[in-house]
This record gives sequence, structure tokens and C-alpha cells, in this order.
Amino acid sequence: MAEHQHETKAAYDDIVELYASMFADRLETRPFARAMIGTFAELVRGTGNLRTADVGCGPGHLTAMLDDLGLDAFGLDISPAMIDHARRAHPALRFGEARMEALPVEDGALGGVLAHYSMIHTPPGELPALLAEQVRVLAPGGLLLVSFFATDAPEPVRFDHKVTPAYSWPVDRFAELLVEAGLAPFARLLHDPASERGFLDAHVLARRQ
Repeated sequence: MAEHQHETKAAYDDIVELYASMFADRLETRPFARAMIGTFAELVRGTGNLRTADVGCGPGHLTAMLDDLGLDAFGLDISPAMIDHARRAHPALRFGEARMEALPVEDGALGGVLAHYSMIHTPPGELPALLAEQVRVLAPGGLLLVSFFATDAPEPVRFDHKVTPAYSWPVDRFAELLVEAGLAPFARLLHDPASERGFLDAHVLARRQ
């Protein structure tokens, strides 16, 4: 495991209860993100393959939302403390510890992958391999919804996230990486930030070729 992954794992292990309390509303106060997740779920249902991974699931609130939206959803996260919390909070759902670049999922098995601000801690040079892993587990025609912080800068910008260092991305450059990984981006939503960070919030939908 890379050093930044050890740091991310330890940082999230340390703030489980606080993090869970902050996001217990399950996006009730975040209409743009909620709309994109709803659209994602509808499109995944349309593929006929309901099996969906919430990668970087944290305390499991979005895994539960996907389940409510009719998907066969399960959550994966690098933080064992987050997984323990998710299992206690949502005992009817499935959760497991995993790294995003080494998912315990067979090739071409999933109709959908949700990555809700879970790629933001990955250094830019490692992101192509991480995206390739999401493509590996998606069935042809499967959907990826990735949310991240966007910047107008020409290159990714490293910043001091409240939990552990993170990166914001130029949306066009992020979309190029999706294409290079074998995905076809077809919808994006940018909106003003819900925090003092100043970055735009970005949501990109892509389909496996």
C-alpha cells in the first residue's frame, strides 16, 4: 500500500463518528449531487444489471441511497473503521474493506460504480490505474458516476483537505482520463461549492465502451 493510502486510511479511521454525523442527511441538502445520483441509478437500472459498487463508501449513507433507488448496491472502503460503522448503521447491506485500485470484484460484473469524492486523495500520476480498475469491473455499457472538486487551473491542484491532502481537477482533463481508460463521458454537472474551499463541485457520468 502506498504511503498516501496509509495516510488516508489512518485519517478516516480517526474521524468516523464525526464524518458520519456530518453526512447523515444522505444528500438531503445537496440537490445537485442528489439529482446526479438519481440519474445514475435510473440509467443503471436501464442496463438490466443492478449490481453496483459504492467505492470509497465511507459510513455507507450513499450505499443505502443506491439500495433505496432499486440497485443491488454494496460498499467498499479503505478504512476498516468506516466499514465497521457502515455495517452497524446498515446491517442489511454488504460492505467490505478494499482499495480502489484492487477491487474484490470479478471482471465485467457490475452495472454501475459510484465514486463520490472518493478519488480526490489519489495523486494524479496514479489516477489512470485507478480508473482502469473501475473499467475492469464494469460490464460493457455499465455506468460510472464520479464526483470531485474542479478547478479552472490547467493542471490538478493539490490542497489541504480537512481530512488528508487532496486534488482538484480541470474537468476536461479528468474527462480525457476517462476516455483513455475506456469510458465514454456523456454528462457532466458543475456547480458552485457548498463549502469555503472555493472549488467547483463536478459530477461526470461515463459509460464503459
